[in-house]
Amino acid sequence: MEQETMCPVKMSLVDVSKIFSMLNPADEDDGDSADKHQLSQAISKDDDKLLAELLSQERYARFINSRSGWGVPSTPLRLAASGGHLKCLEVLLARGAEVDSLDVKAQTPLFTAVSSRHLDCVQALLRAGANPNGSVYNNSSPILTAVREGDVEILKELLEHEAEVNVRSKVPDWASNPCACSGPLYLSLVYGHFDCFRLLLLYGANPDYNCTDEKLLTRIKSRKTALEMCLRYGCGAEYVQLLIDFGANLSLPDINTSKNINQSEAFKLLIRARAQPRSLMSLTRMVIRRYLEQARGLHSIDQLDIPTVLKHYLNYQI
Repeated sequence: MEQETMCPVKMSLVDVSKIFSMLNPADEDDGDSADKHQLSQAISKDDDKLLAELLSQERYARFINSRSGWGVPSTPLRLAASGGHLKCLEVLLARGAEVDSLDVKAQTPLFTAVSSRHLDCVQALLRAGANPNGSVYNNSSPILTAVREGDVEILKELLEHEAEVNVRSKVPDWASNPCACSGPLYLSLVYGHFDCFRLLLLYGANPDYNCTDEKLLTRIKSRKTALEMCLRYGCGAEYVQLLIDFGANLSLPDINTSKNINQSEAFKLLIRARAQPRSLMSLTRMVIRRYLEQARGLHSIDQLDIPTVLKHYLNYQI
């Protein structure tokens, strides 16, 4: 399935009007409002049997993708995803609910399920074909949200479904500052989510800038590598060791830093690594992984017809 990438998009007046129109639902009669309310009530109470019974009637089924409610008008599917009501969510998907419908914040039901940390709902939506990258109209993405929360299980589900590992928050072209290219890898080290940090690298996160937009990188004067960020934020030596193992450019970080950083174990580890060449075993693994990433994706390693010991080697389990 072709996935949308989370790259900057230029929104037209039509796009803006479409989103703002969600804030002003069309006038509806009392009967329609009551029918929508019944659907919402069934979902809020996690009553999947009642929901299925209602949706079997055309009177209610026609509102399966309609937005209703106060605050953030939402579709029935978004309501089920945000509440973690898996059975209701599955009923809605089986009845043809639009899996990537947007709310007024341009958030998809998957984004809502990730934000609410409902793993089972995330899995169900991804199985139903939800875009793991969320909507191109949203400034954030499911993967950035999962990393910020440190939810490694949800993060793995998204990456297994080929979410963009080097995604970044969308910013205007003029916002050329270090934050503009800060992706999931940066978030994981800043928030101290080591398991997320390692998982992102395993799935191909760029170990230097966590950004593949060369034009953006050239516009940023004081860009910081992940290695330098680790030193600045006082990350443990285990973070630096992973970046070394995954092929970070050791000559990029500016190590003319404060005395406190120069005394850290992470800094000493980086200096030692700079003083000696990488091992042949390490270089070979990086080359093979780079080829697999381009040809089939790193998620395919476990499906390769090779000895288990080699799979462990490629997955950094040796």
